[in-house]
Amino acid sequence: MRGAHWLAWRQQRTLILVATLSLLACTAYVWFRRTEMLSFIAEHHITVCKGWNGPCGSLFTERLLRDNGDPIRALATLSMAFPALIGAFWGAPLIGRELESGTFKLALTQGITPLRWFAARFGLAVLYALLGSTLLAALVAWWWAPISNMLDGPYWYDGYIFNATGPAALACALFGLAAGTAAGLLTRRLLPAMGIAMASVAAVRLALTFVRSDWLPPTVRVTPGIVPKIRVGSAWSTGKFGYIKPSGAEEGVMNCPFSGAELKRCMAEHGYVARFHKVHPSSDFWPLQWIETAILLSLAITLTALTVHWLRTRHV
Repeated sequence: MRGAHWLAWRQQRTLILVATLSLLACTAYVWFRRTEMLSFIAEHHITVCKGWNGPCGSLFTERLLRDNGDPIRALATLSMAFPALIGAFWGAPLIGRELESGTFKLALTQGITPLRWFAARFGLAVLYALLGSTLLAALVAWWWAPISNMLDGPYWYDGYIFNATGPAALACALFGLAAGTAAGLLTRRLLPAMGIAMASVAAVRLALTFVRSDWLPPTVRVTPGIVPKIRVGSAWSTGKFGYIKPSGAEEGVMNCPFSGAELKRCMAEHGYVARFHKVHPSSDFWPLQWIETAILLSLAITLTALTVHWLRTRHV
């Protein structure tokens, strides 16, 4: 390794070492806690019961979720924060610190073009962003899997799980890196670039979370008459449920907010023939993940292309 690649490694090796040691510590902790959790499940013969209104539940099950739910959420929070951390502490200094201090001039006097200088540094950062986000996402999913979608959660659609696992977590890390790098080039100052990177990741994540339920049409679960409704299970309820008339028209649940004999009487008075509940089944996880992955990758590629364009057309 020599030239621009050697320089990129030398300048980023401390950050890589610290991040690697932190990720290894996380891995060891998750391995220990998950092994302990599986032993507890086997010892107390805990059965899998999906959904908040699942058919099972015991003091041991509640203890299992209580002891592991919050630690899993804490690890998921780290995974969700990783793109912002990458953007602020890796992307923003990548160019911003060099421009602010003027140290980039030394590299460019050694026969290295701005694009080659950028490519070596950015390529190494991309590699580590992918490795780090992949490991964190895998650890969260691995630890969560034995208690996934059980009783009071966490569930697949919770931000702790959806934003911390799957390909969208990797794409978000690349977006955070690209946002921080572009901000560093534009502001030419480290601290403002760090703030912009973190705010960009937070804003995009918030926007995607807000519109997530609109990407796919919900599944309509219909039960005739007063036949017991299908359990919500691990599905993501839209909060839209009510009654159906013979014509297929849907009406709100507040027209007959009863149960048992009163419900039967009320449905007969209104002419309702069935009840409906609109949900997103757990099978929607992957389509939603790929939609958001495509959006985040598009943003990352666009910002990277703009950064390359600015480097080619501006005097750094």
